[in-house]
Amino acid sequence: MDTTPAFLGLDCIDCGERFDPDHHRCPACGGILDPAYDYDEIDLTRENIETRPFETMWRYEELLPFTRESAITMDEGATPLVECEKLADEIGVGRVLIKDEGRNPTGSFKDRGQTVAMTAAAQHDASDIALASAGNAGQAAAAYAGRADIDSHVFLPSRAGFTNKAMVNVHGGDMTVVGGRIGDAGAAYGDAMDEEGEDEGWYSVQTFVTPYRHEGKKTMAYEIIEQLEWDVPDAIVYPTGGGVGLVGMHKAAKEFEKLGLTEELPAMYAAQSTGCAPVVDAFEKGVDRHEPVTHPDTICGGIEIPDPGASPWILECLRESEGGAVATPDEEILESAIAVAKGEGLEMGATCAAAASGAWKLADEGEFDSDATIVLMNTATSNKDSDVLRSHLMGKGI
Repeated sequence: MDTTPAFLGLDCIDCGERFDPDHHRCPACGGILDPAYDYDEIDLTRENIETRPFETMWRYEELLPFTRESAITMDEGATPLVECEKLADEIGVGRVLIKDEGRNPTGSFKDRGQTVAMTAAAQHDASDIALASAGNAGQAAAAYAGRADIDSHVFLPSRAGFTNKAMVNVHGGDMTVVGGRIGDAGAAYGDAMDEEGEDEGWYSVQTFVTPYRHEGKKTMAYEIIEQLEWDVPDAIVYPTGGGVGLVGMHKAAKEFEKLGLTEELPAMYAAQSTGCAPVVDAFEKGVDRHEPVTHPDTICGGIEIPDPGASPWILECLRESEGGAVATPDEEILESAIAVAKGEGLEMGATCAAAASGAWKLADEGEFDSDATIVLMNTATSNKDSDVLRSHLMGKGI
């Protein structure tokens, strides 16, 4: 495999064993694997990073498993960090900035994860990849698989948006739409992997099955810190379903600190809908693992993950960073998306706006100082689910 010099292999976050880069879950205990590096071998300074063009997330190649030259890439990353002065005044903090991941090639931050995961698949000479997705990850996987000349098998719940379904087909993906919700799509994916994938040699790019999706998404934190001229934000509020980007960004912040590029960590906040808030419930109860939500009830499909397998890791990141977790009703989430669009002109996805409504609630509860710098993660363009926002307005007679 064409790996970077400091990449050591994959460490299990549960048992601590290290494995070769060709594994998925830990063969010893079934735990999640996390790419490990010899940080003493990484020579990065602020100055040499700043000399590189701000064009793609692969500018941080030394902190990724694979070389930029070998990457299956469409120049994802390098997304803008948009100053929102009116929003800062309304929330009552010093600065609010929105990291606009909707500017990625397929319109979401899922591209960051899929570029690394698909690079791994290509280096394993995979002929097929497979995953279950609420929508955006499936679209991104089909796109990157097409670029890599790999066949893709995408399992989506029937409630996934039309744009996601259409674009999986447009990118040449083999799409299976499953009645029900994300858990039902995940079950169909699992059955297919057991029945067909094993015989056909399908390579999984499923959340936290592949060790590489959270590794790609961690680059969001590198960019945020650099875009703030190396000032670490006081808080990052992340719309949380499976938590892939949250654990990735927390890892990235610790890496920058370890390399001497920064001196502190941003407080990480998980934002969920009150209709499906297993991480928030676990955080507030002070426990280390969530209880699955039996009957999720939210229109925000991207964060409707009733049984997030990585919740212990998510909760550890929230507590280690001295952050927190917040849940708001769908009504407030959709209203926040509309408020940001009207006031700042920036189009937040309906699901992503949980970060904005969550920040409002956190501020009302006195969580932030009046001079705090807060970053909200807009993880996907609103064009994917603009019908949800429009329907919300029509329901109010607008």
